[in-house]
Amino acid sequence: MAFCGKCGQKIEEGIKFWPACGAPVEVNATQSAQSQQPAGGYNQADIEQNKVMAVLAYFGILVLIPIFAAKESKFARFHSNQGLVLCIAAVLYGVAYSILSAVVLAISWRLYFVVSLLGLVSIVFAVLAVIGIINAANGKAKELPVIGKFKILK
Repeated sequence: MAFCGKCGQKIEEGIKFWPACGAPVEVNATQSAQSQQPAGGYNQADIEQNKVMAVLAYFGILVLIPIFAAKESKFARFHSNQGLVLCIAAVLYGVAYSILSAVVLAISWRLYFVVSLLGLVSIVFAVLAVIGIINAANGKAKELPVIGKFKILK
């Protein structure tokens, strides 16, 4: 069994043009063997079918959509885990920042500059989300820097 190089769908034997995307099918022994092998442990068809779910995982609370809708997809599950860890880290940072800023501002309003500098750390979460979105859209399963090693979902 082979997969289309353009759209990633399964190709039946004996077809010269794939009707789903119109791509010419050149099936030989090496192409069939390469398309059946998982790329980095992930099936190419699974990657193509679940890219949207993987991208959704990096948009905050929308991480719940791929967690529940793509349970059987290994690729979407990887990115759901990354997105969930990122979302939890961002929420914990937000809570800690709110408490810290309330305490510091209760002491003196002149320390507002220090509190506002600490607020710039939130840019890191946006950068990590963009990195995750780019990886998911490109079909890669790379861990995010710093928080990528944490596994919540199996």
